[in-house]
Amino acid sequence: MKSFIDQTINFYVNASKKLENIIFFGVILFIFKILFTIRPSSVFITINEFLVFITLGAITIYLVGVVKVRIVNPIPIIINMGIFNAIIFFFSSVSTKFGEDSVLSGSQKGLFKDIVIVFVVYMIIFSTSYIFATLKELFSLRQKKDNSSIFNTMVVFMVVTSFANTVYKWDSSLSYIRDAFWVVTIILIFINSLKVAWIAFLQKKQKLYLLFLSVILFTIFIFNSIFSFDSFLAEELVKFSPALSFFVQIVMLYGAIYFGVIFFTALFHLPTAEVFDRKAEELSSMMDLSNLMTQVFDFKELAESVTTTTNKVCNSDSAWLLTYENNQLNLSAVTNISIVEAEKISEILLRENKGKLNEVKTLHHEDFRIQIQNDTKIVKYKSIAFAPLKVQNKTNGFLFAAKKDNYSFDDDDKKAISSYADYAAVALENAKLIKESLEKERMEKELDVAREVQYKLLPHSTPKFDNLETAATFIPAFEVGGDYYDFFNINENLLGFVVADVSGKGISAAFIMAEIKGIFQSLAKILQNPREIIIKANETLKHSLDKKTFITAIYGTIELNTGKVSLVRAGHTPVIYCNHNKIDLLTPKGIGLGLDFGEKFINNLKELEFYLKNDDILVLYSDGISESKNSKFEDFGIERLTEVIRENCDKPIDEIANKIMKEISLFSQDYKQHDDITLVIFKWNFRNK
Repeated sequence: MKSFIDQTINFYVNASKKLENIIFFGVILFIFKILFTIRPSSVFITINEFLVFITLGAITIYLVGVVKVRIVNPIPIIINMGIFNAIIFFFSSVSTKFGEDSVLSGSQKGLFKDIVIVFVVYMIIFSTSYIFATLKELFSLRQKKDNSSIFNTMVVFMVVTSFANTVYKWDSSLSYIRDAFWVVTIILIFINSLKVAWIAFLQKKQKLYLLFLSVILFTIFIFNSIFSFDSFLAEELVKFSPALSFFVQIVMLYGAIYFGVIFFTALFHLPTAEVFDRKAEELSSMMDLSNLMTQVFDFKELAESVTTTTNKVCNSDSAWLLTYENNQLNLSAVTNISIVEAEKISEILLRENKGKLNEVKTLHHEDFRIQIQNDTKIVKYKSIAFAPLKVQNKTNGFLFAAKKDNYSFDDDDKKAISSYADYAAVALENAKLIKESLEKERMEKELDVAREVQYKLLPHSTPKFDNLETAATFIPAFEVGGDYYDFFNINENLLGFVVADVSGKGISAAFIMAEIKGIFQSLAKILQNPREIIIKANETLKHSLDKKTFITAIYGTIELNTGKVSLVRAGHTPVIYCNHNKIDLLTPKGIGLGLDFGEKFINNLKELEFYLKNDDILVLYSDGISESKNSKFEDFGIERLTEVIRENCDKPIDEIANKIMKEISLFSQDYKQHDDITLVIFKWNFRNK
């Protein structure tokens, strides 16, 4: 589009210069014709012919540029040529009356007569130039190879023949020269008139219109050819310029021959015009669908465009589209048919052709009787065709087209609907994939927000104490997870802690995790006993958890001045207790939160109390650590975990945590993480001074 605009701007910039040339030479010629009478002198005649043809050439070059910009649609240009042709016919037909009119007779009227004649001749020159410029552009329109040499040769002979006519006026004995050039010019005109490739690209209506125009233009050109030889205007043209007079005759003859050829060419193209229109419509529809594939992302809008265009491509009366959604055929779009009718007819056809749905099918019926509720309705379709929407050998639906007239779908129709169904299948599949991609992108953005929220629910840092070192790590398996850990400063001498794991993964587990945080934070402010807190938490979750969801948890407290630990385990993984390379697994009795809300839960919940000694380590973790898998589907296991702790128990607590995570990563590097990982470590460091 930008290049077209640039070309148009450049044309009009150059055209302004051409206009200056036209005005300059036109004024010079006008002054010459008014001030000087053409005498039987070779000098005056030569100057006269030179000025006439240089003006004619300047006008023609300018008009060629004007026509070239608009020649994309030839019909309006031909109409314009007919108008200028009619102008010449008008001046030719009324010139005799003007010549005999007393207004233009008498010596006292000589100047006025000369001005009028010059004006009329200028109109003839301009009209002839436009006609010739149009014929020149029509000659090259839609040509597949450069034939300009043929046309240029004809132009040269037309000009030479015109000048030969001037020589003939000097000496009639030299008529054979003009006649020789005249014969060659006529032959070249016939050859150039046969170059009419552009007619094949017109639509049927345009060809019919062109037939009508060619008859009119052929008639006018013939009349102008006759008048240009024998009329008052012809006499005045000869006086004005013998060469110009003959050139006008040649152009009129060229136009008559050209539009005679146009008439027969358009007539012979009519039988195939409908086929050409149809192929052009198919190609245009394919291009439109290709554009839709890159521009339209809405599946519904695209489906409606497919059915609408199917009617154009297949010359059908109605069209509809069925696509698979969740392994079930659903009506996606209809054009010129009701939804009920389309569903019922589709059901009948697919049932009758079961097992033969991998190719285009056409069926012929007198009518279709379909049952709508309690009424039987007759749908008047004589022929119905349908094609599968296949992408990578997978059928994603069916495209239907129906005709009401007696002309059934022929082979071309079947090929068209098959090709269009293939394009439509790709376009619709792309629309689905784009929709899924956009939905996935939206979900990912929402999950990113959820992940940020979840991280805000977890502690930003571990608490710092003189006697107790702490470290914590949390890695969700997905964008969000169901693991949870937290610390509670119950009072200045008592630290509460919790590690929990919600069954399941993803968003639902994350929502429950957020609720658990609120429950434990609230209970830690009013209760100190870990067993009571777990019991109250279980009671609170009674109305929040479904039967398939439960929570494992460990809740405990550490007295910061004595190292006394009190903890309760509700079905969670054992607590690893390390005392100078000695490892114990602490597993006080208890079942998961949400598995029971009665006495069974309370009776099975036991509290464990013990005192930490210097350099003792407590490790709390979720099963995402012990159940991490390698490429052989082996679990990392508690044994490997305890071995890592034993080998590194004398190191700082952060190094222990990093070593554990490193070993897990190396172990499961060939297997995707499938569960959330939570790790909390305490190390007692009480020194009496």
